Amino acid sequence: MIRLSEIMGQLARGAPPAPAPAEGVVARPFDALQRFLAELRGLPSGTRPAWDELERLLGVVVDALGASGDLLWVAHRRPATPDVDYLAFHQARTSILAVRLGMELGEPRERLIALGAAGCLFDVALWKLSGAAAGDWSEGSPAWREHPRRSADIVAGWSVPLSGVVEAILLHHERERGQGFPRGLTGEAIPLHAKIVGLADTYARLTVPPAWLAPRAPHHAIRDLVRARHETFPAPVVKALVDVVSIFPPGTRVRLSTGEVGRVVGVNPRQPLRPHVEVVTDTRGHPAPPRVVDLRESPFIFITGPAEEDA
Repeated sequence: MIRLSEIMGQLARGAPPAPAPAEGVVARPFDALQRFLAELRGLPSGTRPAWDELERLLGVVVDALGASGDLLWVAHRRPATPDVDYLAFHQARTSILAVRLGMELGEPRERLIALGAAGCLFDVALWKLSGAAAGDWSEGSPAWREHPRRSADIVAGWSVPLSGVVEAILLHHERERGQGFPRGLTGEAIPLHAKIVGLADTYARLTVPPAWLAPRAPHHAIRDLVRARHETFPAPVVKALVDVVSIFPPGTRVRLSTGEVGRVVGVNPRQPLRPHVEVVTDTRGHPAPPRVVDLRESPFIFITGPAEEDA
């Protein structure tokens, strides 16, 4: 697979890029996870998932994310259209982001598979509510506060063969200072995978929420999570998110120190303030010729802030 960073580098040097894989090809693991979860949701209560198939799909996800970040960006720029099963869509997005965060934190492959499974199944109790209506699982409702325990019970009844999955599901709403649920645990009492799934779930839900909620722009979601570090999620896990997604995630319109406006099209891992930016307007606000700037390689150019905030 051709890495996005390679294409951006070729564009920045003025060389024609090698052909990139079509988005549909990159998205296949994401689409397959969605289908698996939507089909599982439609099965009679008590039907176990095909664990071998889920592990195989998650192995493909791990391999794809190890090769490039393209799968993550495809999954996280998809809109939740009215025709999709939102819960399957959300859980597939959460799973992919959780696996990528686990990779950033150095988790081994078998643990990444388990982490991905927890990301796929952490909300299964919500599947059984009446159409997942807003009143049934809006944040703070009784069903919402009970769903981690119910989801863990359901998955435990499926004889999950992967270690730590049930625990991560049960505790994914616990928070660092004890303000979470269902047990009110703090700090190190919360398993790492529960923290990762909780953070991935929060970011995914903020940026593409259910239809009755307004979305947060990705850079605002990142800003809010960074400000709340130590309170809700531990700093190392939040740092992993920032390193993976960047302060200005792909798609964000930004203003450069040159006075130009651009759109973030790629990130530089562990350099969250220096992504790849496609310049879209010049200093006078006129359309600019196609040009991608890798800010890691351009030390005298920097982002002054989101362009929307300057409007």
